[in-house]
Amino acid sequence: GNTSEDYLRILQNVPTKGAAAYMRVSNPAKSSKLSLVEKGICEDIQCKSEELVIRKEGLYLIYCHLNFHFPNCSNSPTDLKIEFLVNDQVNRQTLSTWCASETCQEKTFKTLFQLHLTYLNVKDRISVTLNLPKFLNEISLPNENVLVVLRYSDEM
Repeated sequence: GNTSEDYLRILQNVPTKGAAAYMRVSNPAKSSKLSLVEKGICEDIQCKSEELVIRKEGLYLIYCHLNFHFPNCSNSPTDLKIEFLVNDQVNRQTLSTWCASETCQEKTFKTLFQLHLTYLNVKDRISVTLNLPKFLNEISLPNENVLVVLRYSDEM
């Protein structure tokens, strides 16, 4: 089955602390921020096209799952960088260097996860940027690219 859809079904049945968002992400249209599409869950969080706006302050768990597709092998390393932005400032960053091996196939796939637990205030804006959005796999695994934001607690 589709892991992303399984997570969505689970999240729909889990009581949250009053705020949750579960959005599919896709290549950015105009900026380096990933686009948010297909609302799965959007409760007490304002879901916009490139960012989520917090409506209740508290401790939040932010989770991003992205799949990448490299159509051609490269002999040089490729650095993939994911950034969680809060109010357009980097709040969490992950850098992963993908190196091709001697047995590199014509097409190669890579999955990256990023988790972040942070305190957010009312009107804080959350977005995700990607340094190489052209490698985001939206063809064979489009529903597996997701951004999830859950209010974990109302205390720090």
